[in-house]
Amino acid sequence: MFENHTEAEARAKILHLVREYCETYHQRKPYQKGDKIPYASRIYDSAEMCNLADAAMEFWLTSGRYTEMFEEKFAEYLGVRYCTLVNSGSSANLLAFMSLTSPLLGDRQIKPGDEVITVAAGFPTTAAPIVQYGAVPVFIDVTIPQYNMDVEMLKDALSEKTKAVMAAHTLGNPFDLQAVKRFCEKYHLWLIEDNCDALGAKYVIDGQEKFTGTIGDIGTSSFYPPHHMTMGEGGAVYTNHPLLNQIIRSFRDWGRDCVCRSGQDNRCGHRFDKQYGELPVGYDHKYVYSHFGYNLKATDLQAAIGCAQLDKLPAFTKQRRHNYKYLYQKLAELEDRLILPAACRNSKPGWFGFLLTCRSGIERRKVVKEIEQRGVQTRMLFAGNLIKHPCFDQMRAAGTGYRVVGTLEHTDRIMKDTFWIGVYPGLTDEMLDDMVQIIKEAVS
Repeated sequence: MFENHTEAEARAKILHLVREYCETYHQRKPYQKGDKIPYASRIYDSAEMCNLADAAMEFWLTSGRYTEMFEEKFAEYLGVRYCTLVNSGSSANLLAFMSLTSPLLGDRQIKPGDEVITVAAGFPTTAAPIVQYGAVPVFIDVTIPQYNMDVEMLKDALSEKTKAVMAAHTLGNPFDLQAVKRFCEKYHLWLIEDNCDALGAKYVIDGQEKFTGTIGDIGTSSFYPPHHMTMGEGGAVYTNHPLLNQIIRSFRDWGRDCVCRSGQDNRCGHRFDKQYGELPVGYDHKYVYSHFGYNLKATDLQAAIGCAQLDKLPAFTKQRRHNYKYLYQKLAELEDRLILPAACRNSKPGWFGFLLTCRSGIERRKVVKEIEQRGVQTRMLFAGNLIKHPCFDQMRAAGTGYRVVGTLEHTDRIMKDTFWIGVYPGLTDEMLDDMVQIIKEAVS
């Protein structure tokens, strides 16, 4: 088949066939009334599949050419100096938090027993790294209908042990970054923005519009299939701080001190002539470890998909906003039965979903069961109240390991009464109309 072809010609021929294959066999089927309407789905075309095939033919597999390309493009898109690709959004949160435990940060290093302010109404992997390291999560309540941290509670959560605030922008709705940023600056705290559900969201701070995830010290993203863009699995950590970037890279790459990329040797020119710790002089710098790190790298196959997805991200975000606005207008007549979501002031959300909270007399369990039975997927607001889950049983029984400020009244309300539906870019107005009709009938 490839006789008399150069490698470049053979590759071009394969990619042409891959494009034809995708366009023939991976076309989305037109929606028919009564079809299941998912809360999220992958949106892709031949660009992703050709990139994937191109990376596969190189067979580098680990982080390589496409990884470097993605990190550069993603940093440019967000307007940040540094981006580090990792294998998942959960790994991104782990990496972001663990970077703040580095001894290189001096008196700002987070140590076991130090406190980090966060919320219980969210996804567990925002809080998991704090618990696993031995720091203390301090849970504050959220507001409804913004579903983000109640900034009025930050001062009550503060103690002499507080070192950071780490919280997510809930379902694409930015939290009050102006208030949180000022609080962190006043008390010399780190701010980690879990941006996994909010890629593309913007916030105006000090008169300047910026992407969420870029306003704090570190931001994180997830590229799991339901998210704003996907690599299948994948995530990113980003920052404008050179030292934090150095630490993030070290923790991602086994904790090593060397900054050489995969397959690169002696970038600094001093691989065999320095002394580190109590190692002998000239010990190979590629095997010097400045942190207790991990291997959290993504593969070039994932990065190749991400490069194609990133080109589509602005259009994805625009469609998500359209779908949110369409649902809001259609569901407004149900405000006596359902609390509709509200955007944070000074923000332009990058909606991940459309949150609904049942008012008194409307039972969520029955409403959700009815909606699901009629083919519309729903989701809870993740953990609801994380400290009610079995993973907290031992700490709850012992009364140690975490701290709660106030009663978490709204968090418990969300656990009991809140659910959400999708706004992903593959939803058409016809599908949205059917969703609205089903919801109306379910709450009648």
